[in-house]
Formats: sequence, C-alpha cells, structure tokens
Amino acid sequence: MDRRAFLSSAAAAALVGYISGGQAAKAAPLGKVRELGVLRVAVYKDNRPWSWRKDGKLTGIDVDLAQALAKGLGVRADIAELVADESADDDLRNGVWKGGLLGFQPADIMLHVPFDRTFAARNDQVAIIAPYYRESFQFAAVKGEIDVNAPPTQYRGKRLAVEIDSIPDFYLIGTFGGILARDVVHFPGGTEAVTALTDGRADGALASRAQIEAVLHDSGATNIVRRTSPLPAFTSAGWDIGMAVKENSRNLGDAIETILADMTQSGALKAIFERHGVVYAPAVAAG
Repeated sequence: MDRRAFLSSAAAAALVGYISGGQAAKAAPLGKVRELGVLRVAVYKDNRPWSWRKDGKLTGIDVDLAQALAKGLGVRADIAELVADESADDDLRNGVWKGGLLGFQPADIMLHVPFDRTFAARNDQVAIIAPYYRESFQFAAVKGEIDVNAPPTQYRGKRLAVEIDSIPDFYLIGTFGGILARDVVHFPGGTEAVTALTDGRADGALASRAQIEAVLHDSGATNIVRRTSPLPAFTSAGWDIGMAVKENSRNLGDAIETILADMTQSGALKAIFERHGVVYAPAVAAG
C-alpha cells in the first residue's frame, strides 16, 4: 500500500513510557494507562491530512481521533510523531512494541496501521484492532485539461503529478508500455502532488482519496474534477486503516474498540473526517 503517501520525529513524553517496578508496573495495560492518566498515541509525521503540522501546531484526522479516544478513557492524550521507517512492519516495532533507535518510546496505541490479515499474521508482537476508514486511490485533473474517465493512455503529453516511489508512481510509469513515463512529475508526498494540481503546476494527479479531498477542501479549488470509474490494470482496490496495541494490551484494545463503536454510531467519527474536508468511508472489515 502507499504507506509513504500517508506518513514525523518523536514528541517527548517521559511520563508515558511504561515504567519498571512499583505498583503501576504490575497493573494490566488498560489499568496502567488509567493510573498514569495518559494515553500515549503514535501517529505518523508529515502525514496530511491525518497528522501534520499547520503553523507549528499538530493537527489532522488522527490527531483529533487520538484526543477523542483518550477522552473516552478518561485520560489525556500524549501524541507522539513517528518518523516512517522502511516498512510498516518497522513502524510497528518502533512505534508500539520496542521503540526506535533514536529514543522514541513505545506508544500505548498507534494509529493509521494497515488492517490486513497477512500483515497482522507476520507482526505477532502487536494486536491490530479497530478498523476506522477505507482508503483508496483516485485520479483528479484540471477541468478541461484531461478527460478523467478516459483511458489513461489519453493522458499522454499532460503533466501527471504523483508521490515519488509510490503505487501511483509505479502505475503511471510502468503500465501501458511506459508511454506515460515522461509525463510523470514527482513530489515528496501525495498532498504535494495534489497541491501542484490546484496551483497549476500539474494537469492531473493520482493520490489517495483523502489527500485529494483534503487539499481541495483547504484550497477551495473548484476547477478540479475526479475520475469516477476504476483505473484499468490498477492493482490496489483500496485498503482498511486501523490501529495497533501491544499483544499483551488486548484489554486496552477492547476498550478502544468500544469507544470507536460508540463514536461511529453517534456520528462523532464522521464529524472528525468532515472537519478536515474528507468524506468518511467505513472500513470494509468494520461492516
């Protein structure tokens, strides 16, 4: 999946690491969180619209969700920004069950984790829980520049923005005999690719649906159209996003899933997405 499109350095939080010795060390993970009065939540750094800094302040869908989960537990949230490693497996090790080499302390829970059976099976140090969104890729273009629902071969000669070394990048460069390779313009992330579209530096962009919707919402651009039909030969039909806790913290995971279910039923989860300009799409696994 396009993990790099969703991805920032650790926030200091000495009180939130699991302490050794004393009565708190003997408590169950959920009890420990409540005793300390803090839920340490790992989110990805520079992962707009999920977790990123605007005017120096940490914001995003996952940031708001972390606050809501902590409130549901009756504690405060300590949100730590995790720099993405080479793989999501590495991120689970750094963010949840072991910690990072640069002093990142393991979190009680990590957000924006692929909710996938195969992925979960090879990461048995954690429990992957609480799927909360269904992500997918989408193509968008400047109105009048590209027929978004036409075969992609007709995009030839247009500036096509993508995140470098991502699934959209590999698709546009390698599919259709590589005829679009020279038209691809690379950006550090998916949101930067979509921003190039709204700024007039690109004619089309292939990015995640959340990235497209958030950038269009924030920019107020009205001249962008989005493809409604599937892209031919595109291998990713979408993926569920969930959370992860340590394997021995399943009672914390159970409590989190109860809170998330209540938020889904009340509309509070949908409202978080709407605040950031993203249309809430329930995870398939949550159905």
